[in-house]
Amino acid sequence: MPNPVLLNNIDHATMRVIATRGAAYGDSVMSALTWPDEFRTLQAHYPIVFQKNAEGGFDALALFGFQQGENLFLDGERWDAPEVPLSVQRQPFLIGTDGEALMVHVDLDSPRLSREHGEPLFLPQGGSSDYLEHMNSILRAIHLGLQGARSFTSALLEHNLLESFVLDITLDDGSDNRLAGFYTINEERLAALEGDALARLHRAGQLQAIYMVLASLSQFRALIDRKNRQHAAKR
Repeated sequence: MPNPVLLNNIDHATMRVIATRGAAYGDSVMSALTWPDEFRTLQAHYPIVFQKNAEGGFDALALFGFQQGENLFLDGERWDAPEVPLSVQRQPFLIGTDGEALMVHVDLDSPRLSREHGEPLFLPQGGSSDYLEHMNSILRAIHLGLQGARSFTSALLEHNLLESFVLDITLDDGSDNRLAGFYTINEERLAALEGDALARLHRAGQLQAIYMVLASLSQFRALIDRKNRQHAAKR
C-alpha cells in the first residue's frame, strides 16, 4: 500500500527519484490506468480495455501483459515502447486536493526514492527542480484526463456500448492462456446508434476516443508475439 505524504522542500530537501525503469522500481505491472486524452498515442502500442472499479464504474487500462505482475514491455532497465503511459511515468507521486487546489504527494514507501541517486526534486535554495516541474505537469494532465474519463465511460454505459470478453491464447509452445475480467466496445451496438446519438458523441470528442479503443485491439497480436518471444527466450 502507498504511504503518501505532502511533498515539501523542508522535509524532502535532499530527496531524489530514480527515473530508471525496471522491475525493482515497481514496473512489473500488467496494466496502467489511461483516459481518452491518451488513447491516440497509446493505441499504437498497447491494447486498451476497460475494467470495473471499486466504485462500480469502469476504468480504461493500457495492457502490458496477460497476468498479474507481467509486463512484456519491460526489458531489464528499458521500456520497449516509445510511449509510456503517464500513470506509469508519475511514480512515485500522487495527486491530492485542498479544495480546488492540487497538492503533490509522494509515496514514502516507493523504491524509487533515494538520497544519493536519481533526479533531485528541489534546488539548493529550495525551488523546484526541472524534474519536479515536469512531474507537476504530468500530474495536472492526469487530473484533467481522469475528469474527462468519467464522462466518457458514462457515455459508453448510457449507450450500452461495453461488453465483457474472454481471450483464449495458445502460445507457440502449446501452452494455453486466458485473459478474462475485462470489457471492450461492442461494435454492433456502436454501428446501430442513430444519428443524434453519434452526433452527441462526436461533439463531446468521445466518438474519436471510441475508435481509438477499437484500433488498439490490433495490438493484441503484437502482445501475443511478445509473450511467445519471452517464452522462447526462457527455454
